[in-house]
Amino acid sequence: MGRLVTLFTGQWADLPFETMCQKAKDFGYEGLELACWGDHMDVFKAAVDKKYCEDKLATLKKYGLKLYAISNHLAGQLICDPNFDARSDGFAPADCKGNAEKKRAWAIESMKNAARAAKNLGIGVVCGFTGSPVWHMIYSFPPVTQQELDEGYAFFAKTFNPILDVFKECGVKFALEVHPTEIAFDIYSTKRALEAIKNRPEFGFNFDPSHLLWQGLDPKRFIETFGDRIYHVHMKDAIVTLNGYEGILGSHLEFGDPRRGWNFRSLGHGTVNFEEIIRALNNIGYKGPLSVEWEDSGMDREHGAKEAAMFVKKVDFAPSQLAFDAAFSKK
Repeated sequence: MGRLVTLFTGQWADLPFETMCQKAKDFGYEGLELACWGDHMDVFKAAVDKKYCEDKLATLKKYGLKLYAISNHLAGQLICDPNFDARSDGFAPADCKGNAEKKRAWAIESMKNAARAAKNLGIGVVCGFTGSPVWHMIYSFPPVTQQELDEGYAFFAKTFNPILDVFKECGVKFALEVHPTEIAFDIYSTKRALEAIKNRPEFGFNFDPSHLLWQGLDPKRFIETFGDRIYHVHMKDAIVTLNGYEGILGSHLEFGDPRRGWNFRSLGHGTVNFEEIIRALNNIGYKGPLSVEWEDSGMDREHGAKEAAMFVKKVDFAPSQLAFDAAFSKK
């Protein structure tokens, strides 16, 4: 039997929660990964109101859907970011607009409440972002010193450890989506992030191959390196189309623009090798859901989501419990 196939609702948060449940059922999904924005999941309510949680679970059950994880990406981005511009103002309540530290304080409480919400919902994983105090230093000009980078990782640890204390109290894991703009975006920065928090078990990863592929990493290597920290999996595809005119930095062109050097694609329409990923997940014993994060600017999202559900069910397979040549062995 394959793993649970779920749909992340982050790209669907413009739709009412129950409408999304109906669509997910019609698309062929077995569960949802609820975004903590729109009306899909209010972590401040869910942290203190068990009736609110019961109502959400009842609606999911009505449509035959299960819940394994919730995702608090937008608030998470504000936790360690410098928050020095207006692009993230919409991630927090209106009264935080333009106030970097007020945005941060709200986001920290939001993530703590996400852990409490998960406990009340009876689930064990919160996915999300951390933001990063050093991402804007990614290119070393003006020159960046190791001391500045060390201070950035120390800031991450100082800021995130109290949040992880709440996760520990609640018996819930935090799964960072390793991603450019986060404290961890490739294998070496991921190792450094773990070292900064002294390898706390509450902190692990939401594996998403698409963000690794376009950077030039082999996503399978990430699974092999951090197998005991893979707490959740996103199924998302991407394609690199470099032809000598552009680079991997995006050229200040919007997603979907054919002139970009890479783009996200609906599952099966990019170049991620999902068979190798499934084999690697089997090797580490991952039994959690495979959650589709659907992003493709060149395709109708309802067509893509339905097709993606079928794709994941087809590509997933259980590991063998028997050597293929066992029948030839002497007893």
